[in-house]
Amino acid sequence: MSGEQYTTHGRDRWAAFWLPLATFLVVSFGGAWLVTLPLWTSGAGLASPWAPLLLPAMMYTPAVAVIAVALVGRRRAGGFARELGMWPLRPAKRVLVLTAIGIVGAPLLVAAGVLIAALFRWVHLDLAHLSGFRATLRAAAGDLADSAPVHLLATVQLASIPIGALINGLLTFGEEVGWRGWLLPHLRSRMGTWSSLVASGAIWGAWHSPLILLGYNFQQPNVFGLLLMIVGSVFISIFLGWLRLRSRSLWPSVFAHGALNASANLVLLGSVAGSRNNPVLAGPLGVGTWIAAGLVAAALITAGQFAPSRLTPRP
Repeated sequence: MSGEQYTTHGRDRWAAFWLPLATFLVVSFGGAWLVTLPLWTSGAGLASPWAPLLLPAMMYTPAVAVIAVALVGRRRAGGFARELGMWPLRPAKRVLVLTAIGIVGAPLLVAAGVLIAALFRWVHLDLAHLSGFRATLRAAAGDLADSAPVHLLATVQLASIPIGALINGLLTFGEEVGWRGWLLPHLRSRMGTWSSLVASGAIWGAWHSPLILLGYNFQQPNVFGLLLMIVGSVFISIFLGWLRLRSRSLWPSVFAHGALNASANLVLLGSVAGSRNNPVLAGPLGVGTWIAAGLVAAALITAGQFAPSRLTPRP
């Protein structure tokens, strides 16, 4: 190979892989910090009245990054949408089944994490009387909560998680089109399946840094909290990534992510009244959930679900 050919080949590799990746990371991370900047400058942090608006807006910065990648690469919208898994919804049966698995499976992961935490005595549960849930109702409704059918209300709340998954999907789409729609397949083109699952999950976790460093999720506004978020995101991304690659569609991971967010308070539903739950151990992305997600990943591997023939072909 001549020097000129070698140089041209190097430029092509940069243009095809590293330039889009750099564009995506700069826009998604920079956008996240820019959107949440008022939380930092206000001094109120997550208690800022702007937080309910800024947190959903931050969820769309990966989508903006995908648009930036398309513009840099001069991609046609139709073909790019297919690569992202947005369209077509084929095979339809597989997409629908895996979407249902995601909507049901994500809450079960969180619930299993809570039970594992209880097994290790990291959290104390009161499933018979739901005293923690009753205390929450009492704080909201006063003495009326004493006569409320607490078990019926808890059942209704659990049954509403799939509805919450669909509603949350309007927001989680902004994240998933970036993480599982573009980043995972892009990394997989060079790194292989498992390396790309881990790397995309770690990047996803690190992207949360503007909020984690304010105490979001783990109540650890420090590097330790950020490391917890990265590890938790890697474990969850194996499940979400499997949905994306197995279905060859973006939508199962979108709604599974929505169901995950809708399940964030499951530990409060069954805990003992007055107990202090440690989100590091028993939260939706706590150590209990890591163990549950690891067991699910092991089961998927054993069942051959990560065999190349079952996944989206590598780009």
